[in-house]
Amino acid sequence: MPARIAQNAFLTMNCVSSPENSLPAAIAPLAEAVVQPVIPLGRTHARRLREIYRSAGWPCQDMVEIELLAGGMLERVAGPAGHETLRVSDAGVAWLAATLAVNRSSLSAHEALVERVACEMVRAGRIAWRTLSLRAQLPPAAEGEKARWCMVRPDVFSIRNTTVETYLEPIVHEIKVKRSDLLGDLRRPDKRGAYLDLGGECWYVLGCDAKGRPIGAADEIPVECGVMQLENDRLVVSRAAPRRARQNLPLGVWMALAKATPVAGVNDGVQGLLGECG
Repeated sequence: MPARIAQNAFLTMNCVSSPENSLPAAIAPLAEAVVQPVIPLGRTHARRLREIYRSAGWPCQDMVEIELLAGGMLERVAGPAGHETLRVSDAGVAWLAATLAVNRSSLSAHEALVERVACEMVRAGRIAWRTLSLRAQLPPAAEGEKARWCMVRPDVFSIRNTTVETYLEPIVHEIKVKRSDLLGDLRRPDKRGAYLDLGGECWYVLGCDAKGRPIGAADEIPVECGVMQLENDRLVVSRAAPRRARQNLPLGVWMALAKATPVAGVNDGVQGLLGECG
């Protein structure tokens, strides 16, 4: 804190007991902002607050902790030996509960749309998996260097239900229900490149915000990806995904598919009836 701001804060606190003293009009707002700060709390603060709630409350004494203390989310508790620990205040517990409710609501909306897309793929005669961890290859960072590898988790990965490898047509669907998540994802070309390496097609499926407005437009998505949007509770194709030739799947992808459980088909129970015939 600059020396002038600290001095103004000191003068402001002393003016409480000395009504005859007053600060110049230009300095008073600055001093008031220092004494009574309005601190916006975000994900970092919520994460730290949860960590303190689950732990013994030993202080880290960093800026995040200072802001939580100033915001009334934490309380200092003096121990019998003179040391201090931290305790989440009632206001902190209420704020944590509110953030968890918001996160749970967003996650539920995302999971619901993931489930819907996966089921649509199954109805289209495909085999679909949700949040499958797959190893993908990226082009070299520079000419002459080796290819790069990374692990990605597409929301929905599907292949055609066929025994001919060249007819598999793998497709990746990435689901977004929050605009901030969409914008963050668009700033990660390597992630998009990994999806394109895994699938013959890559689609972005865009949901709506709390007011029912689309979180993005088709022209915001790179042209190498298709776009589907949720409109009036219907999935509408805004732009078709370019189809890329994919001759086969790497062995690592086959192994991941073999270990995972696909989305249940709408008529999976019918197969059991065949054993009862005759």
